[in-house]
Amino acid sequence: MQPGRLTRRNLALFAAPCLGLAGIGLPLTVYLPSFYSAQLGMELSAVGVAFMVVRLLDIALDPVLGVLMDRTRTRFGRFKPWLAAGIPLLMLASGLLFFARPGVGSAYLIAGLCLAYGGWSICVLAQTSWGSLLSPHYNERSRVYGWWQAFNLIGLLMILTLPIAANRIDPGPATGIRSMGLYLILMLPLSAALAVLFVKEPPPLATAPLAKLSDWPKLMQSASVRRILLVDLMIGLAFGMDGALFLFFFTKAKGFTEGFASIGLLLYFIGGLIGGPLWTAVARRFSKHLALAAASFCSIAGLLVLYVIPNGHQGWGAAASVISGLPYAAANQLMRSLMADAGDEEKLKSGVDRTGLLYAVLTGTSKIGAALAVGVTFVGLDMFGFDPHSDHNGAEAVFGLHSLFLGLPGLLFVLAALMLIRYPLTRQRHDEIREALERQSASS
Repeated sequence: MQPGRLTRRNLALFAAPCLGLAGIGLPLTVYLPSFYSAQLGMELSAVGVAFMVVRLLDIALDPVLGVLMDRTRTRFGRFKPWLAAGIPLLMLASGLLFFARPGVGSAYLIAGLCLAYGGWSICVLAQTSWGSLLSPHYNERSRVYGWWQAFNLIGLLMILTLPIAANRIDPGPATGIRSMGLYLILMLPLSAALAVLFVKEPPPLATAPLAKLSDWPKLMQSASVRRILLVDLMIGLAFGMDGALFLFFFTKAKGFTEGFASIGLLLYFIGGLIGGPLWTAVARRFSKHLALAAASFCSIAGLLVLYVIPNGHQGWGAAASVISGLPYAAANQLMRSLMADAGDEEKLKSGVDRTGLLYAVLTGTSKIGAALAVGVTFVGLDMFGFDPHSDHNGAEAVFGLHSLFLGLPGLLFVLAALMLIRYPLTRQRHDEIREALERQSASS
């Protein structure tokens, strides 16, 4: 094994919590909005506004959490205790959101979402910050977050197969949702325990300066951090819009059944799982930012493939789902690896380890993208006169669906790719930063 190379065992154990945490990400955006509107009777706009408001309010929590984690000093590390603390919140949220009954209103949905996104913020921020400490090396960090993203996708595949299997046993509009909730309640504590108990966290230096909440504006002085955050916002918004409308696009615009639309979503993430190692290899061969730019252009190609497939043709629909999913893994794994490098640059400049705060800011931009995605898409569909209950929407409503699923996300991917091409923190620059940090450590 190469010096500094992490074992597959440690990488797998570190990534294990994703098997549960993945169910609090995209499935909430994909399944719950349509479930609460089409099955529980809430209005589209009310559902969209609830998701958007909670996610935007949740953003204010991230910098506070990041600083608290950076200032935490326990014998178990900075981040592991926080990961363990967030799991009970997610279990409670799963019980509320996935087992809701007809007649619930906006207050119920908002309360469940606050618990879900608050607990998710704690757990994901703790895990991704912890991951940046597992290795200081440029390529090895791509590998760390490659495993992290692979387990996210495996978790998504596991939870997305549940509605298909559950509906075969007990057909019904709520059966699949209930099965996902039960999966989360069981998987969240089991998967988190594997990482907390068996993977060590490198301790911070006892004499290191502590991060402060007032440090947040200083991070924006970094050109690397600013570029990462803006790109993350655009790509997150693009993927979020596609995720929120995936089921509607397949059923209302392409004429597939709801059952096949669920299979299509499953195949999309299988494509993401297949593509993950590819983007790690491209990043190793060229660089992380150029690999992410290439993946953004591939995402546009994937949207075009979905647009041109014949309506209702399951063979083409299955193939298009896999192809369009190939670039999906690149953004999450490479963006976090880039932020780890930017953290080294920031530490060299300031002398302060702001790992938690940096990942809190990155989590915040992801939330802004997700919040705007659900709000923009569902309110936008309402403005175009789209009816989620009808199989015969008019030309204007279908045009709105195409515009929000294909046109706007495609534009965002183009802008993100153009910004990445001239990203300043290259592999060579990061090597120089690591050498300078090692000299500082040796002389202190």
